[in-house]
Amino acid sequence: MRVRLAVVGHVEWVEFARVERVPAPGEIVHALETWEEPAGGGAVAAVQLANLNGSVHFFTALGDDELGRRAAEELTALGVTVHAGAPREPQRRAFTYVDGEGERTITVLSRKLLASGEDGSLPWEELARCDAVYFVSGDVAALHAARRARVLVAAARELPTLRRGNEQIDVLVGSGEDADERFEPGELDPPPRIVVTTAGPLGGWVRPGGPFRAVPPPGPVQDTYGCGDCFAAGLTYALAEGRPVDEAVALGARCGAAVLTGRGAYAGQLTASAAG
Repeated sequence: MRVRLAVVGHVEWVEFARVERVPAPGEIVHALETWEEPAGGGAVAAVQLANLNGSVHFFTALGDDELGRRAAEELTALGVTVHAGAPREPQRRAFTYVDGEGERTITVLSRKLLASGEDGSLPWEELARCDAVYFVSGDVAALHAARRARVLVAAARELPTLRRGNEQIDVLVGSGEDADERFEPGELDPPPRIVVTTAGPLGGWVRPGGPFRAVPPPGPVQDTYGCGDCFAAGLTYALAEGRPVDEAVALGARCGAAVLTGRGAYAGQLTASAAG
């Protein structure tokens, strides 16, 4: 069933290096493999939604340089409809180690470029027609625009913006293993209707609700990059379809597990045919 979906979030041009282990201070290690692609939380979630739904609107900001243009072209080729503001600065970049266990270690090289709801060149009115929007990052005006969707899912990593925006969040998603994403009751007014906290291979917790189990990866673990954003995208898609929260969390867990088996942000993502 195709629904109307959107993501509001950021893009990083990421250089990946697969290594046996992340170097200790002063150590030199040799990369076993390298690659690069547009990634970051917004891009990863948008492509996952495109894979599940066949289409998605992505509101973002891209640099006014060659990497910004390449990011737009590659995301479009992956099925994403890109609506990008163009601040007069270079595309945000990042460097990511992937070690022998598949764990990723990220170094961000410049500031996050945020989509602005005050940018009149972007078709923010599209969000009012959406069944669900996943808000990864953006300014307060972008959050207000996102709230016009029937369902609003938001990333806990953007708590400062959510506090300033004072919008009703339907589902707040964050990692219990990341200090920047931990949410405590009373932090937002109004409080989110549902809070989903993930805990990697341990599963996670839904409030109100209870614990949920992780899904075993459908193959050998290659790379943990993008697992949390794919989880949130799968959750958003299922809620847009009208599924209950427990089914939405289960689909999110399948998306998070599937991307573990591919190289980089997109190779292992769950597709509509595999989702059933």
